[in-house]
Amino acid sequence: MKKHDFYYDLPNELIAQTPIEPRDASRMMVVNRQTGEIEHKHFYDVVDYLNPGDCLILNDTKVLPARLYGIKDETGAKVEFLLLMQKEKDVWEVITGPGKKAKTGSKFTFNDGILYAEITAVLDNGDRIAKFTYDTDKFGNFFEVLDKIGEMPLPHYITHKLENADRYQTVYAKELGSAAAPTAGLHFTPEVLQKIKDKGVKIGYVTLHVGIGTFRPVKTENIEEHKMHSEHYHLPKETADLINETHNNGGRVVAVGTTCCRTLESVATYCGEICEKDDWTSIFIYPGYKFKCIDALITNFHLPESTLIMLVSAFYNRDDILKAYEEAVKEKYRFFSFGDCMLIV
Repeated sequence: MKKHDFYYDLPNELIAQTPIEPRDASRMMVVNRQTGEIEHKHFYDVVDYLNPGDCLILNDTKVLPARLYGIKDETGAKVEFLLLMQKEKDVWEVITGPGKKAKTGSKFTFNDGILYAEITAVLDNGDRIAKFTYDTDKFGNFFEVLDKIGEMPLPHYITHKLENADRYQTVYAKELGSAAAPTAGLHFTPEVLQKIKDKGVKIGYVTLHVGIGTFRPVKTENIEEHKMHSEHYHLPKETADLINETHNNGGRVVAVGTTCCRTLESVATYCGEICEKDDWTSIFIYPGYKFKCIDALITNFHLPESTLIMLVSAFYNRDDILKAYEEAVKEKYRFFSFGDCMLIV
């Protein structure tokens, strides 16, 4: 399949720049795979589409304030650092921009000396390895420094300043480690979660730390040649047991977001069943993939030609997903991270 097969036209004004208030007031397009019917609802209606005996699976990862701005010691140039992955204590794989200013041996100062970094290696993919230092008398660990000076790593298509950093976290975020939010979860409120439980729907959690590779474009024209980024996940035993019990009793597994979907499908693919697992995944789901675990999916509207719209097209089918996206554009839905969502049943 070709990358262009997943293209659609999106007016810039439909890219949501700010989160909607309250969270569950976002719009929700409901797509029925059996009938082809499309309904236009709001997220607070999601309870009506869940049945007693279903289970809802959420990703409880928490976003790091992973964007830092440093000054190059030699030249005074401003360089952006985006933390991707902790390699060891105070050593991180990072993306720097502009990259050419961050060669091996380059040193940087952040926020008038609160933090320092030295580039110790340049990787084949262009990422850097940075060793950070700070005053350990003032800060107990690197994450305390991040809390003070780090910024939320909003995607570059969001140009407005985020007034409340908590709005780029889900209300159930717990496990620190993501470079981007699992955005399908941003629509949930504690009240909606309680209504879901009250209906007899059980809730389980996985952790997948979202990497910035989520936003990396597909550069190959043949999508099968695209190499996916790798992300760490944990599927706990209690969630595995819940999923197996749900399926054994005839209920549906409803995945919240592509990160949950990729976690569950990774385990089902690699293990042949759903079981406790802690591992890395680089699974690439595109049309032709046979789903092994999930029965319904809540997901935001994704970028044209992205791996995420390819995943959603695999879950339904490409033609009908693109028609649904065309209708979303016509109905002026809000797109991407702070945008509206789709429920595919």
